[in-house]
Amino acid sequence: MSNIDTSTVLLGQAQLRKLVPLDLDAIEQVEAAFRSLATEAVAMPPILRLDIPEHDGEVDVKTAYLPRFPSFAIKVSPGFFNNPSLGLPSLNGLMLVLSARTGLTEAVLLDNGYLTAVRTAAAGAVASRWLARKDAKRVAIIGAGEQARLQLKALRLVRDIEHVTVWARDSKNAQQFARDCEDLPCEVADSVSQALKHADIAITTTPSREPLIHARDLHPGLHITAMGSDAEHKNEIAPDVFTKARYVCDRLQQVRVLGELHHAIEAGVTDAGSTFAELGEVIAQKMPGRANDDEITVCDLTGTGAQDTAIATLAIQRARAAKAGTIFHNDVTA
Repeated sequence: MSNIDTSTVLLGQAQLRKLVPLDLDAIEQVEAAFRSLATEAVAMPPILRLDIPEHDGEVDVKTAYLPRFPSFAIKVSPGFFNNPSLGLPSLNGLMLVLSARTGLTEAVLLDNGYLTAVRTAAAGAVASRWLARKDAKRVAIIGAGEQARLQLKALRLVRDIEHVTVWARDSKNAQQFARDCEDLPCEVADSVSQALKHADIAITTTPSREPLIHARDLHPGLHITAMGSDAEHKNEIAPDVFTKARYVCDRLQQVRVLGELHHAIEAGVTDAGSTFAELGEVIAQKMPGRANDDEITVCDLTGTGAQDTAIATLAIQRARAAKAGTIFHNDVTA
């Protein structure tokens, strides 16, 4: 008889929100995943993507095995953008956590996209930690949804932010975002250019299909974290930005297909064979990050399976410590 635990833990969104808040531990966990991509034999296949255009739906499946973790996650992430008209959220999904030793299912995380939101915000904080000026105090947030709020929360864990400027296509959303920044001065900008004018850090969090930031909007010392271009048709950073800034990404093979780099290649500003630093390489000090306080930097984050495995592993570690969740005993026989 095997003494291996074959039980599976089921955790819902409410439990996961308590177990995995957006905190420094989550940021450190995601930073470790980036470092693994640069230093370990990580297995991370390309994203599987399914489009359902008649319902404005898309589904991404991401996964990765990182040797530093005893488990790996497979994430199913649907986005159905007509859902608000049905009284439903646009984003949902779940993660399966499997043993890297046996392949047995260790946990089912019914997070409805919450863990993705946390690991995405944590990745933004990691990018700013390594690429923004250490004295950065003013941030421009482009977009005013949930991820915009989480990005600001995560950024404040790694930088002493004193002022926020927000821009969103819907000015009412931007105004509400500003009202919610109760302990920070927050201005609503009339344009992206105005939002960036005095910013030390800019974070884009939109599903835009047209560039929002152009070379004319840049100034010395600015760092940009671009979060929104996680599909081929999405684009927040104009190709001409590549002529003015140091470009860093989460995974080069991925951004060549669906990130901001993808659009720069199509525009002929750079070519598909060009090599750029990955964030994990900067963290591992294998590639340079910011050269000086005047340099302009851009970090293109499209989201990786490595981040999903990292945050899912943190979730089940905390669940086991707290003895949380519903446990199912599987009848596994040889």
